[in-house]
Amino acid sequence: MAQLSNRLQRLAPSATLAMSQRSSEMKAQGIDVINMSVGEPDFNTPDHIKKAAKQAIDDNYSRYSPVPGYPELRRAIADKLKRENGLDYSMSEILVSNGAKQSVCNTVMALVNPGEEVIIPAPYWVSYPQMALLAGGEPVIVEATFEQNFKMTPEQLEAAITPRTRLLILCSPSNPTGSVYNKEELRALANVILSHDDLYVLADEIYEHINYVGHHESIAQFPGMKERTVIVNGVSKAYAMTGWRIGYIAAPEWIVKGCNKLQGQYTSGPCSVSQKAAEFAYTQSQECVEQMRQAFERRRDLIVKLAREIPALEVNVPEGAFYLFPKCSSFFGRTAPNGSVIGSSTDLAMYLLEEGHVATVGGDAFGDPQCFRMSYATSDDNIREAMRRIGDALAKLK
Repeated sequence: MAQLSNRLQRLAPSATLAMSQRSSEMKAQGIDVINMSVGEPDFNTPDHIKKAAKQAIDDNYSRYSPVPGYPELRRAIADKLKRENGLDYSMSEILVSNGAKQSVCNTVMALVNPGEEVIIPAPYWVSYPQMALLAGGEPVIVEATFEQNFKMTPEQLEAAITPRTRLLILCSPSNPTGSVYNKEELRALANVILSHDDLYVLADEIYEHINYVGHHESIAQFPGMKERTVIVNGVSKAYAMTGWRIGYIAAPEWIVKGCNKLQGQYTSGPCSVSQKAAEFAYTQSQECVEQMRQAFERRRDLIVKLAREIPALEVNVPEGAFYLFPKCSSFFGRTAPNGSVIGSSTDLAMYLLEEGHVATVGGDAFGDPQCFRMSYATSDDNIREAMRRIGDALAKLK
């Protein structure tokens, strides 16, 4: 019988993409669905960046680019890391990929051997455990609960480390919770990491600029940590460039060389035109980034206020990114108008889609079955209407 590889049999499909597809199907049937399931800014790419891409086409940037990316873009990234983060990286310590998602997967594939462990605080981005499995590794999930603002403690990290631990994946600001680790929290985690040989951290900082509590802090800043850290970042969230597919790693040169070797065999360098647009994004005015950040902060305040008005929904205040991750377990066991019983956050998300016509994602997919995720990367009017619909739908559960 025809069968896919064992490698693929281990993987689960993306829950966020599945929910987005279901909402698109309902929209195609003429149903007015508000999609809060996808992590994508609703802004258009700023005009000056689009203009740079058009110029790149006219300048015939239409051929294969170097596997690690154009030198000019890697220099722009190094300058950004120095200017904004106080971190010194050479061009040979930077690799540009087809989106930050590939950057994460490159790193996991380059560092993790079969049977080695990857510590992943939950709630987590849906793809982290799947990438660990793809590499033959074993995801070790550490529960960071609603009550601790979804942040892993150093004690939890220490308890999770074994002789087989190879990598910690840390996302700040976080998808799906919006939690942000402050400098002292990162320092405490760094001290644990440095006390164990051959333990590395993948610092996913893709939401760096969507931050409501001040300056972004990177775990790579502490003495000894730059040699242990792979920073992952890119242009998709900060510059509204999701479809351009440009991400990067900044890491010790031996790791970059390994990822370059891997990337050279299965994708080669990223899109030439996108790279020139990204170079322009990093080297020109950052005013557009701050304008979008302010809009997201306004929306954060709005959705938190409205969500807190819904009885039995527990809400924290996200400090970054553009997600709300409310606790909804008080609705488990309740019955919908059609007689079905809400048994999980995925059941609740499906109910909100079918009954309220709002697409969200159950927290089961993110490693926290007590909560569900809503993206507020949409208009103020959509947020108001979505929360009205959610409130009405939840009120119908008995």
